[in-house]
Amino acid sequence: MRIAIVGCGFVADYYMSTLPAHPELELIGVADRVQERAQKFSNYHKVKAYASLDELLADPQVEIVLNLTNPRNHYEVSKAALEAGKHVYSEKPLAMEMKQACELVELAEQKGLQISSAPCSLLGETAQTIWKALRENAVGKVRVVYAEMDEGLVHLMPFKKWASESGTPWPYKDEFEVGTTIEHAGYVVTWLPAFFGPVESIYGFSACLIPDKVPGEPLVPHSPDFAVAVLRFSSGIVARLTCSLIAPHDHSLMIVGDKGVMRTDDTWFYTAPVYTRKSFNLLRKHIEIPWKFKYKLVSKGERYKYRGVQQMDFSRGPAELATAITEGRPSRLSARYSLHINEIVLAVNNALDGGGVYHMTTTFDPPEPVNWSK
Repeated sequence: MRIAIVGCGFVADYYMSTLPAHPELELIGVADRVQERAQKFSNYHKVKAYASLDELLADPQVEIVLNLTNPRNHYEVSKAALEAGKHVYSEKPLAMEMKQACELVELAEQKGLQISSAPCSLLGETAQTIWKALRENAVGKVRVVYAEMDEGLVHLMPFKKWASESGTPWPYKDEFEVGTTIEHAGYVVTWLPAFFGPVESIYGFSACLIPDKVPGEPLVPHSPDFAVAVLRFSSGIVARLTCSLIAPHDHSLMIVGDKGVMRTDDTWFYTAPVYTRKSFNLLRKHIEIPWKFKYKLVSKGERYKYRGVQQMDFSRGPAELATAITEGRPSRLSARYSLHINEIVLAVNNALDGGGVYHMTTTFDPPEPVNWSK
């Protein structure tokens, strides 16, 4: 399946680092609104640079557009790609407004195209292992889930020195203005509806606690850097989500059931270990046993050759979309599933100083687990 990248910024190098693991994808070109940036990326990765987005979209060879632009440009670029008859894989979110996200999904359906959205961490070994363990009733009936997505005090880190492999600086102003909930919550939120069904309602609170993250460089708007929400699923399960640029780094997920607790320490790493602890009655108490058991990871049968954040296989999402198109089925990260995730994240992000109960408007057909035994 022939793909082209729109947006040669910081995140594009992460896709390039994992693309070789997916021979079903053929990258034929890139484009960026800043031609100098596109050419620099082109020279580094030795791939064709289109002169413009219009030239890329006019190329009949391009079947899938990877929209890796700034979140505030996702809607415009994805819409243009769909109108040009291209399938779309978009970085998160689908759009910054639900009205626009709905429009993209409806446009794709009208044209018989597929649109899918990052993050694709649901397709990772850790997420698939947890999902398998839940189907096997590893901790009994699930009652509550605690999901953390805290990054630490990023504004005190040397973020102006951060650069991608090809030398693109981390876009700190965009990151702070878009906000950590929209940028990061999806890494774990994408898992939960697959495990537990659609979210029915959300009670959230968000706030910007550090408005002056970059002294001398005003941020517009002051997007939330702290958010906490309770998600109620159609299955009756409740999840508590926290997301911040303040609390110490914590990407853990804990699932509490009647027979024990399941946990993984980092939902960003696709091969993070999964542990269970059984619980039992002792005298008048119901307690966990003091030792944990490692649950065997399901495996795609390959080793990662990189470290850090790149241990997330960014290209696995476009590869799943390409395979789905070839097989004539919806992607596991389907348009309606991606739209549901988009609505959850926006609802949490927009719950400034407490927004009461938000009732979800979207739903989806349940995705299928990955079967790597084929």
